[in-house]
Amino acid sequence: MVVIVMGVSGSGKSTVGRELAERLGWTFVDADDLHSVENRRKMASGTPLTDVDRRPWLELLHARMEKALNADEDLVLAFSGLKRLYRERLTVDPARERWVYLHAPASLIRERLQQRLGHFMPASLLDSQLEALEVPDEAFTVDVTPPSGDVVQRIMDGLELKAPGDASRA
Repeated sequence: MVVIVMGVSGSGKSTVGRELAERLGWTFVDADDLHSVENRRKMASGTPLTDVDRRPWLELLHARMEKALNADEDLVLAFSGLKRLYRERLTVDPARERWVYLHAPASLIRERLQQRLGHFMPASLLDSQLEALEVPDEAFTVDVTPPSGDVVQRIMDGLELKAPGDASRA
């Protein structure tokens, strides 16, 4: 199975995704790590990516998901997934994929971005991400205002995911 944790930059995709994968004993992949050098430079300069910029990145992510599903590797992928088109291009096997949309007030996300150090995505691009966001109706939506551990537990409960050794969950 693949769980795709999506949302705008600063919503907690990496933090929540990494913790979810750790609790489940699954592989974690952060889509940001697979951006090209050119895309990283463009974002770092404050320029939003275009659909053309994203196309090779989406193809790479699709191939990584396909590899995981073909190998029966359980995977958590942190991926912005702002537009329905991106989510459709990423999809390999809808029956074995679950989407989780991380949501919070823009003010909280902006605050998180301003406090984040060493990331190529500046807070100045948040507005462009919010404008591009097509809120998914196919995803399990989670408020990320609470601490990440609570968010992860809500995801596990909502998707009925069982941690290794946890007999109380289905």
